[in-house]
Parts: sequence; structure tokens; C-alpha cells
Amino acid sequence: MLDNDNLSFIHLSEPRTNVCVTFPDGVVFEAPKGTSVEHFLQKHREINPDAYPSEIMGGIVDSRLRELSYPIQRDASISPVTLSDSDGRRIYRRTLVLLLVTAANELFPGVEVSVSYAVPDGGYYCMVKNHAPFTEEEFQALNERMHAIVAADDPITKQVMKLSEAIEMYEARGDANKVRLMRQRTRGDLNIYTLRGHADYYYGYMLPSTRYLKLFRLINTPAGGFILQYPRSSTPNMLTDEVDNGGKISRLFEHAEQLAERLGVEDIGRLNQIVTSNRVQELILVAEAIHEQQISAIAQAVYDAYHERELRLVLIAGPSSSGKTTFSKRLAIHLLAHGLRPFTVELDNYFLDRELTPKDETGNYDFEALEAINLPLFNRQLKELIEGAQVALPRFNFKLGKSVEGVSIKLDSNHILVIEGIHGINPRLVTDIPDSRIYRIYVSALTQLNIDNQNRIPTTDVRLLRRICRDAYSRGHNANATINMWPSVRRGEKRNIFPYQENADVIFNSALNYELASLKPIAEPLLLQVPVGTPAYIEANRLLSFIRWVSPFSPEQQLMIPDTSLLREFIGGSILGDYLPGGLHTKDV
Repeated sequence: MLDNDNLSFIHLSEPRTNVCVTFPDGVVFEAPKGTSVEHFLQKHREINPDAYPSEIMGGIVDSRLRELSYPIQRDASISPVTLSDSDGRRIYRRTLVLLLVTAANELFPGVEVSVSYAVPDGGYYCMVKNHAPFTEEEFQALNERMHAIVAADDPITKQVMKLSEAIEMYEARGDANKVRLMRQRTRGDLNIYTLRGHADYYYGYMLPSTRYLKLFRLINTPAGGFILQYPRSSTPNMLTDEVDNGGKISRLFEHAEQLAERLGVEDIGRLNQIVTSNRVQELILVAEAIHEQQISAIAQAVYDAYHERELRLVLIAGPSSSGKTTFSKRLAIHLLAHGLRPFTVELDNYFLDRELTPKDETGNYDFEALEAINLPLFNRQLKELIEGAQVALPRFNFKLGKSVEGVSIKLDSNHILVIEGIHGINPRLVTDIPDSRIYRIYVSALTQLNIDNQNRIPTTDVRLLRRICRDAYSRGHNANATINMWPSVRRGEKRNIFPYQENADVIFNSALNYELASLKPIAEPLLLQVPVGTPAYIEANRLLSFIRWVSPFSPEQQLMIPDTSLLREFIGGSILGDYLPGGLHTKDV
């Protein structure tokens, strides 16, 4: 116990000039105030190289993401962010775009390079918008210049610029999409990054030098654009040999971009202009009409296949928060209009009993594994239903963890079985029915407006915003809980869904080009409630950093969204929530 009358243990001291940082493995370093995150991480890597599975990209300092150039001014805890981490990959890709744009402007002054979308195999599909497609010689020169800048170890500097100065800079360049964006900004300044004299805005952190950008490749494409390849999450220390931009997904991306240009909503700046000038109604109506056209076309294809090749089974799959439920119900309505009777079979009812369920690498039951489904029973009953037999369907009791007897049904000749689930387009799900009698549909929010030509919004982030909004109103979950669950959801998608997306007969893009303006007023306050210092805070802060560029819908504008819209699944107000197509969930089917 301290003696309050004897304070001799306290003495005067000079102000500290050093700081101490502590790493997760207990290692503590001391260095002068202002030492960068980069230097601390480099020193720690010398002692514990196993903590660095790939190149360093940034650091977590006292539970906040910081870039490598960040100076440590007080004692702190710090952990590395590498190219193996999602935040590290975002920093790398963002800086890679700056390298590309800088090199292009040095070789072709005034050229406008646009990052259109991410290709599934790891890369950005890019185009030049005010210049003819690069010739082979120009393309090779661009590739060589980028590698030369990396070899030169050129610094990337950061400054805070007044908004008025940034607008003047972009006006002088003739960069209309950046000017549109800046004119809607409410804050009076922003961060500008400069490489070799080329200054630009990026909405997230960057690397301090080009020397970190050793892994990239430029790939020319016949369509006139090119791919800027970067390392994938599964191979952070190397580039994969093949990058395919010719599949169904990539063709859909190109179509969506052309459509956005026709509608005059190419980026967030354009969307903001429409929102603030109160021209939202037409944008919503046209976007919803496009969805309706696509669903109608899919229903027509199913109807035609029903008559031409006796199609009886529709399988629907897609990642989380794609809007599969609303899509399935709207498709069912169109099928009913064609005289077909959709009957929904819930894949979850075919789970194996709990004790027979496979386990994952952590020893927990893996309910997302295909092997968690009783595949022999599922395939046998599908075949019997299609053949017109009376079938007693199972029902899975989640409380007991056991399969019990459900309803007994018999389908008529005009019934179409509709099955929605994460394994819907996995060819191993249905093995006893000929492909000619199956129609596979992949549903996902595949495209999204970018902030501008160089700042891309990942579609995964929009799906997460959708889920945050839906979980809050329908499940009572806060954003903290949803964000914490998201990595597990994403792992399941990468394992069970994305590898099979090209197996689909058709792909439905559930994205709506107005949705960020609708999601923002719901998602923003939820994200602001995520506690500082929690693991979810970094992700919440990152999501806030880009939705703050979006002008939100007013309450009156929100009411313009139809009550059958796919977006209503996430913001509430859908009339399809309790709708059961055809009233077929009864025993006397």
C-alpha cells in the first residue's frame, strides 16, 4: 500500500522524446517520436518473420487502420497488415491504380484511364476514354514505364488540400467526373496523393513508395481495354498464370457499364446530381423496369424449355444479400402468368441429422458444406416428384437437429420445382436428373457505380451494406454483429458459390444503380454505432469513408421505391415478404 505522506518516488522528468510500441507477440520496441509504422514493422519482421506471410501494406495502431507512413507519436499497440489481409489488398490495389494512371499520363499526357470493374481471376478491367485503344507498341511502353517507376522506388506523398483548390486542379485537367464529385462534397478539404508530380484523390490509404508494387501484369484484350492484374487473396505472393475476361460475368459487366452510360448515371457524382435535383423518380422507374424485363426474359426462357425439353427444375444460387428470395418470388409470379405452377423445395430441409454433419477445420459443424445435405434422398425425391409420384418431404427440426417427416405432395404436369440455396449451381447437387430438364440461375449484385474513374466501389461492400440494413430491421442485429459474421459468410461464398457461377444458364444482376442513395440513410447511423476499438470498427469506418460521398434519398424519395422492388428485401416495406407463390405449401397439392 502506498504511503500518501511519502511521495519521494515521484520526481521531475524531462519530456519523453521516445515512444514504445507493443506487438501481439509481446515484442516491445522503443524509438524516437514520429517513427513511422513502416519502420516499426520492418524491424519487427527481422525478429519474427513468421508474422509476415506476405509484404507489409499497413498497420493496426490502437485498433485503427493506419498507412505505413503514419508517424507514431505516443505509446501504442501495433499489428501488421499484409497483402494476405483484405485491408492490405485494398491498399495495394488502390496504389497500383495510381501507378497506372501516373505512367499513362507521363506517356500520353491528358489520357483518361478508367477502372471499370474487377475481373473474377484477380484484376481490374480498364479502358481509356479520350484516346484510341492502345496499340501494341503503346501498351508495351506503358508496361515498361510502370515497371521502371517501381524500380525507381519513387515516393508517394500525401497532403491535405482545400476542396476549392482540388476543384480548380481537376477543372484545369478537364476531369469532369472528379469535378462533379467534388462539388457535392460537404467537407472543406480532402487527402490528395502525389506520385512523380501527378496528384489525385483516393478514398482510402496508400503505400508510401512504388517499391511495394512489384506484383502486377498488364494484359491486353481484344475488346479494346486491358486488365491490370494483381495478386489474388489465395496467392498473395504471386500472380496466377491465367486471367479470363471472356465469361458470362465479364460480359454482364460490360453490358451494365453501357447501360449506365445510356441512363446518364456513370458514377456517384452523376447519381448525386440526380438526387439533389430531385430527378429520382424516373431513375427508380427505369432501373426497376430493367429488372422486370430481365425477370420476364428468364421466365420466358423457362417456359420455352418446359415445352421444348420437358424442363421441370429451376435451381437458384447466389451469395449473401443478393436478393435471391425476392427474385425467386418475382420469377414465380411470371411463371404463374405463363400458366406454370412453381413449387418451392427448401434445401435446408434435407440436412443430415446433426451427428452426421461434417465438421470444418476448427471442429465446428459445417452446415454450408454440400456434404451436409442428404444428397441421395434429395436426388431420389426430386426424381420421384418429376415423375408424378406421391412424396413425403422431410422437414429439418433445427432445435432437435434431426430430420422429421414433413408434408406429402404430388405434383401436376404443369408444376415447376424451384430450389433456392447456396449449392444451386454446383453440378454435384443434382446428379440423377438430365441437364436438359434443369435450368440454373445465378443471382448476385454484380455491378455498382464507382466513385469516379479511379475509385472503385466493390460490389461485395454493397452486399454488406444491404445485409447490415436487413439484419437491423428484420433480425434485430446491430452492424457490429453483422460485420463480425461477414468474413465467415465470405469464406463460404468463395468455397461453395463463386467457383460454379459460370455453370449458370443465366445470370441475373440484382444491383440497382440508385441503391446506394437509398441504403445510406439507413446504413450510416448503424455504422456510426459500431464501438471504437472493436474488430468491426475498422470495417465500419472504411464503409463510411465511401458512402459519405453519396447524397442520400430523402424520406419522400424512399417512398418512390416500389413495394415489389428487390431492394425492399433489405430496407423493408416489401409486399412479397410473406407471399407464397401459388399457395402450394399445403398437403393437398
